[in-house]
Amino acid sequence: MAISQTEIPPYELSDVPDVKALPFHERARLIGRMWASQQNATPFSVIVMYWLKYLLLFAGGWAFFNTFSSTYTSLLDVGSWAFTPVAFQKALVWAMFYECLGLGCSSGPMNARFWPPIGGLLHFLRPGTTKLALYPKLPVLGGSTRSVFDVVLYSVHMLFLLRALLSPAITPDLLVPTCIILPILGVADKTIFLAARSEHYLIGIICMAGAFAGGVWIAACQILWCCIWFWAATSKLNHHFPSVIMVMMNNGPFFPAFLKNRLFVNYPDDLRPSKFATFMAHLGTATEYAIPFILLLSDSTALTGGMLFVAFGFHGFIALNNPSGMPIEWNILMVYGAIFLFGFNPEVSVLSVAEVPWLAALMFCSLILLPLYGNFVPSRVSFLLSMRYYAGNWAYNIWFFRGDSAKKINKLKKAAGTMREQLEGMIDDPLAVETVMMSTPAIRLAHLQGKALFDAIPHAMDNVDEYEWMEGEIVAGLALGWNFGDGHLNETRLLEVIQEQCGFEEGELRVVMVESQPLFGRAMHWKAVDAVTGVLAEGDALIEKMRKEQPWPTGDSARPFIDAVARKSAG
Repeated sequence: MAISQTEIPPYELSDVPDVKALPFHERARLIGRMWASQQNATPFSVIVMYWLKYLLLFAGGWAFFNTFSSTYTSLLDVGSWAFTPVAFQKALVWAMFYECLGLGCSSGPMNARFWPPIGGLLHFLRPGTTKLALYPKLPVLGGSTRSVFDVVLYSVHMLFLLRALLSPAITPDLLVPTCIILPILGVADKTIFLAARSEHYLIGIICMAGAFAGGVWIAACQILWCCIWFWAATSKLNHHFPSVIMVMMNNGPFFPAFLKNRLFVNYPDDLRPSKFATFMAHLGTATEYAIPFILLLSDSTALTGGMLFVAFGFHGFIALNNPSGMPIEWNILMVYGAIFLFGFNPEVSVLSVAEVPWLAALMFCSLILLPLYGNFVPSRVSFLLSMRYYAGNWAYNIWFFRGDSAKKINKLKKAAGTMREQLEGMIDDPLAVETVMMSTPAIRLAHLQGKALFDAIPHAMDNVDEYEWMEGEIVAGLALGWNFGDGHLNETRLLEVIQEQCGFEEGELRVVMVESQPLFGRAMHWKAVDAVTGVLAEGDALIEKMRKEQPWPTGDSARPFIDAVARKSAG
């Protein structure tokens, strides 16, 4: 079947082989148009499943553990206990426990976890699974696979959290063990440290554990919440965020269908973010900046209440539109925390943190200096620790497996198969599976950051059509048990660890690694790596050039792909 240069791909499964047979630059164009043409990207059953998870598991679990609190009365009298100090303290502890179990942001089909739907404890409690030690050669805590000691350390960490959740009140002796054990766990496996959302939950727990004596833990948590909003807004001071809005709204199940085409410059021919999408991005950034400043500076009950309503709408809007990674529980906690910290404790002064100098110094280093450094030197700091949340400017990696070499990943000890294997176990129609797999690049290339691949891919392999595309996040999810957008988890070190265990031959596995754009920088650095021979090439993709690109290579960007097809035909 001949596919014209102007038509939008049909949805019939019978057309899939024809689309798949096209060279990459043409296939990407058709897949990109098909992605842009969708009206309801996420099945309603999946949306219901996630919302039941938020209500029954996350909110319900928090309510259950509050029944052990001394302030608890009854479920029907939720207003009398839900915004007490112990309820807030248990919310932070529960959020960390929940994420460390694997129930949070890296779970479910929206994160390529079809069955089983979680990683987390299925990896962290299993000796022999892959880990990323901070210092691989360190005795006891080092290595590349999980030891019995690692499993015991994780178990002890979880038991201490559970002890706090089951207690009638949260006291420092219940929290101090977490403040000690989690950093040690982070040395043994940085995956668990990040999965625990340490930049938020651990800092909050340290504030609660260390500030009881000074009575300033609420003020410390107010600062923590405001720093999260501030740095999240700062990370959006770039050209990436409009494409994030474009992608999220186009995938959003509740975003009006009649507005979706307006997200693009000229649907379906020019699928860059429109002025409408850009305006929404700027409005979101301004709102995220306004929330912390007004909450900190306002002495008006009405103004504080109004800004809490804005914060509720801001995070609720994100939650309703199915953001990548589905960090909905985190958004729920941000809203709940804002109401408790600023709505129920307006008399607290953040300046009181100075009464505990060591805590003030720790917060300055972790909430000011570290994010500042991470924004300007993103290659050295996780985007989570830098608080660069959902801005579209992330480090990422694409793993390319030649032929069926991806099957070698099964040499790893893990809880689930590859995305293809999971889908094949659930869907009988091979063409339906191929449709999902073939569409995977569409969202990556729709983001501005994805355009760096047009420069890098030709340096990674002679013909990309001989390779299967696999997102580094998906590789990290199946190998490490957790994934949430941190490209540093699935770059060089993970490649080395997987190569040790799987033994790919030269040319079988190539990885394109793209680093974040530094704040106010002009480019994204990339490198192409072979699993055996190492770095093949590296360079910089200029942001201005990327902004002119469609979600498929055109013009000079398409030339290397066209030449590759010509070489293959000539050969």
